[in-house]
Amino acid sequence: MSQTANQSSQPARYEEAIAKLQAHFADKLSVNLTTRQQHAHTMTWLKNQPADAVLVAQSKQDVAQAVEICNQYKMPVIAFGIGSSLEGQLNAPEGGLCIDMSEMNEVLQVNNEDLTVTVQPGVTREQLNHYLRDTGLFFPIDPGANATIGGMVATRASGTNAVRYGTMKDVVLSLEIVTAEGKIIKTGSRAKKSAAGYDLTRLIIGSEGTLGIVTEITLKLFGITECIGSGICHFPSVEAACEATMMTIQMCLPIARIELLDALQVKACNQYSNLNLKETPTLFIEFHGSEASVQEQAQIFGEIVEECGGSDFAWDTNEVERNKLWHARHNAYPASCALRPEAKALSTDACVPISRLAECVSETAKDIEASGMIGPIVGHVGDGNFHVLLLVDTNNPDEVKTAEDLVGRLAKRAIDMDGTCTGEHGIGQGKRKYMAYEHGEAVVMMQAIKQALDPNNILNPGKIWPQ
Repeated sequence: MSQTANQSSQPARYEEAIAKLQAHFADKLSVNLTTRQQHAHTMTWLKNQPADAVLVAQSKQDVAQAVEICNQYKMPVIAFGIGSSLEGQLNAPEGGLCIDMSEMNEVLQVNNEDLTVTVQPGVTREQLNHYLRDTGLFFPIDPGANATIGGMVATRASGTNAVRYGTMKDVVLSLEIVTAEGKIIKTGSRAKKSAAGYDLTRLIIGSEGTLGIVTEITLKLFGITECIGSGICHFPSVEAACEATMMTIQMCLPIARIELLDALQVKACNQYSNLNLKETPTLFIEFHGSEASVQEQAQIFGEIVEECGGSDFAWDTNEVERNKLWHARHNAYPASCALRPEAKALSTDACVPISRLAECVSETAKDIEASGMIGPIVGHVGDGNFHVLLLVDTNNPDEVKTAEDLVGRLAKRAIDMDGTCTGEHGIGQGKRKYMAYEHGEAVVMMQAIKQALDPNNILNPGKIWPQ
């Protein structure tokens, strides 16, 4: 095997492990540098740190056997879905084996009567909903990217529908995982609730591949509603838009989506998606239900908009217009990047109680403006979660420092408001430094769980825990 600068300092036992993996898996294993770098892909500015080899798994047995070999040689293992993570979860700072789960992409069982589905981890959310299109059911978690279900479990993904349907922790019923020893275990059943033992399912959800590798997922599904209405409204300020959001949630209006775009983000979407929206803080909304309930929700929401100083509220049930609106929202990332094509994107998020949302977003907006950075704000504000995309010249040390400081202040601002440094991106490498600030002594308990389940520290090492 040819060496690279990244590999040259790795223990000799890695060579032995890879030789054993090659003998067992043959053409499923690659040590090609380009392939390895592609599998360390990260959608942030973090350094690409490839594994020593990539295995394309085709079954749970492949995963179990590979992990067992790696554990024997104490070589790290990193699971890869599609490469849409944002905090360096896929990097291999200590080398090791990347297990590509993309070919484990079968929908295994749909139970229409129980509203459940069981899938392999390589199934993407769009693939799943396409498969379900004739059943009258759908999977609601929508992080924007066409992520794999396994990756969404790993990062406890959320998205635009979270305000009504929850996040991954709310829709996963059970998991099948490969442990650090290479054993295959199941964490639950298809029952909607259980009081039998520890809730291992939710322990694994959001663990970012540090406690086990997911090989099968059973999910809750939901019925497609009779009527869907969507629309937009404009506000004179971010604070006013957040106040309208807070009032909507406090009134228990069963809104399905409510997304905030600040003026700069609207400008970016106009340019990228050929829209003609007023470039002012804007809410995209969506209502689900019967025709009568959608009409009622829209009427009440319109009154809230007016009370909060908003304007131009317009909604419709036209599917073409709805798809155009949400397509533009899902393209917010590339639209923002196009504002400064020569820069690198640093995408970060935070989440606060809904009562502190307006304060947190407005303080963050003022902080960005004072710094001189370009940083559009967009968010799933119905659950207090928002995102900032900083566009940074990584060749300019002063600008890099400014961006890092902004992210740090945002993280601590959210935590100080009894929120969290990340609502859905996860910790990975990028936000390890805030774990102790957010969790205090609870970090010690988390690390004890990691040590108990993965004593050789082979499962995605160098992630989550403080440096």
